[in-house]
Amino acid sequence: MKVAVFGMGLIGGSVAKDLRERNFATEIIGVGRSEVTNNKALELGLVDKILPKEEAVKIADLIILTVPVNVLVEELIFVLDNIQNHQVVTDMGSTKESIVEAVKNHKKRSRYVASHPMAGTENSGPTAAIYNLFDNKVCIICDKENSDKDALETVEKMYRCLNMHLKYMNAHQHDIHAAYISHISHISSFVLAATVLEKEKDEEAILEMAGGGFESTVRLAKSSPEMWTPIFMQNKTNILEVLDTYIEKMYSFRNYINKGKSEELNQFMRDANQIKKILK
Repeated sequence: MKVAVFGMGLIGGSVAKDLRERNFATEIIGVGRSEVTNNKALELGLVDKILPKEEAVKIADLIILTVPVNVLVEELIFVLDNIQNHQVVTDMGSTKESIVEAVKNHKKRSRYVASHPMAGTENSGPTAAIYNLFDNKVCIICDKENSDKDALETVEKMYRCLNMHLKYMNAHQHDIHAAYISHISHISSFVLAATVLEKEKDEEAILEMAGGGFESTVRLAKSSPEMWTPIFMQNKTNILEVLDTYIEKMYSFRNYINKGKSEELNQFMRDANQIKKILK
């Protein structure tokens, strides 16, 4: 099998590493917009070669799109316009509804499998690519009924090769859940980092006093703004709903402290402790 990976960043590079290591593909072709990034991907051995997308799509059996979501639809339409009936394309975007909506009437829609592997780090670029990034993580496959059986099986096989647990839902459900589980976590981290940097000008003091709790909470603020800005904008409706609830809870927390309501504050945190039933 020949695999073409669009996007030579953390996700694309990590996919290439594991698919090569686990003998899923006989050849891995990289497709990227930046010459610097492409050269680094070749230097690191992430791919066998870099080709223009027109050439890559002609020879790949499976095309994996790991580009930012603001250009994902453009690339997906290009691939669907040019693939043959035996070829398969999937994406790894963090939003799904607007993407599947954009291609719902495409004549080759059934060769596309919408997916989102729930894995990543705060780092970006080809040098951030690591082995085993996807192991034991969850991958969401959306609207599987709209994909051909063989296309779905190919993508499922690929994700099982990455040791991922497969879950299925429609694109609308995915975007709602992603807003609550993934997107709000990044927003919280960005806002916390911005708050601390505004109030605490002494960088040395931050380093000396930062404990594990602060580091783990603010870690995601190191994530790429170029990647996350379009995600937040594409999932705007769901994110605004989540933010409204988050702000309401934050105000309640502030109010308990401001008015000295220690019992209510304690109960608020006890209620939050119930997350232990979900996250072991």
